[in-house]
Amino acid sequence: MKYINYTKYIGDPFEDLTAEDLMQLLQDFLLDSGFFNQFNDFYEMDPERTMEELERALLEAMQERGMIPPELMQQMMEHPEDYRNSKLSELMQKLMERMAEEGYITIDQPPPNQGEMTEPRTGPGAGPEGQARFEVTDKALDFLGFKTLKDLLGSLGKSSFGRHDTRELATGVESHGSTRRYEFGDTLNLDVNATLLSAIQRGGLKMPLDLDYEDLYVRQCEYQSSCATVLMLDCSHSMILYGEDRFTPAKKVALALTHLIRTQYPGDSLHMVLFHDSAEEIPLAGLARVRVGPYYTNTREGLRLAQRILSRQRKDMRQIVMITDGKPSALTLEDGRIYKNAFGLDPLVVSETLHEVARCRRNGILINTFMLASDYGLVNFVQKVTEICRGKAYFTTPYTLGQYLLMDYMQKKVKRVH
Repeated sequence: MKYINYTKYIGDPFEDLTAEDLMQLLQDFLLDSGFFNQFNDFYEMDPERTMEELERALLEAMQERGMIPPELMQQMMEHPEDYRNSKLSELMQKLMERMAEEGYITIDQPPPNQGEMTEPRTGPGAGPEGQARFEVTDKALDFLGFKTLKDLLGSLGKSSFGRHDTRELATGVESHGSTRRYEFGDTLNLDVNATLLSAIQRGGLKMPLDLDYEDLYVRQCEYQSSCATVLMLDCSHSMILYGEDRFTPAKKVALALTHLIRTQYPGDSLHMVLFHDSAEEIPLAGLARVRVGPYYTNTREGLRLAQRILSRQRKDMRQIVMITDGKPSALTLEDGRIYKNAFGLDPLVVSETLHEVARCRRNGILINTFMLASDYGLVNFVQKVTEICRGKAYFTTPYTLGQYLLMDYMQKKVKRVH
């Protein structure tokens, strides 16, 4: 006689999770700056990421939020050595495949090396496929920027090419200013009432109405310009010291600013500069993978590189947005050597840095500084920078950095934030 054994059916408890939901769960992992593992792989500026690490991070995030069914969680806790052959491991693999299919990550599976013997791994994320690498795509970065921007500012209104307010007036579609006579080259945003009144005053009320060139009046609106921005990020060691991660919020703000410019200010340009022992420009797509290192703070070299970038931009407004938490402690000498002094405000480093700030002012470049520290000496240094370049200084925290920076970028109002 044949017997049929019935077992408890466990379906796919994660079928309602979208790839966007998974990206939100992995946001902290993908934007990690090395704060929680600053002593492991500390000297790797751009470490490789494996599918094993991705699976472990996703599993931990879902476990913290109580998204894993109790029976699967109990099975993993009782038999961690059998995780690779478990139902939970199969479900996690499907989730990562879903992210790849929808274009949020790309998976690079290296060919097997027959001559290399590796010790088998056990536990979550273990297995021969753990050597596969993944890369975050531009679509994923754009999504992270959008979510960060939404969290910081909520929904945004409409905008168009060159949306920064200035003191000048010009003709346009929106009617905010006074009326004046039409001049050749103006946008034909007619003030109908003033135009008809001028024609009637000149030729009297008759039909058909005699309308001449000199009767045309247009409405004025605020002139709005485009802006070229270089965002300078301090990635020295102090950005993850003193029990606080300051660099990850800065990266999130940079992603949000990128999305804001792309969607709301398409006429603007944004470039990213990291300054540490020296300075380097990085593509926006590589921002998520940047980590801090055992570096000093070479602010002058960052300003020099930012000026070279802005000199190539043909925009009405040019500005440098600098996010830092420390004093300048390094200087590139004429022979290429790097002079370093982490003790106090070195007179040579400070004076050369201020000379570079003055050069920015002569070139018409505005510097807005967002300081993530409040030491007396640092406050005086930032105030001196602000005085020279006539910019603005914001003494803020990692928690309020986004609101200050993004609102400053959109409003362009001169104010002091205490």
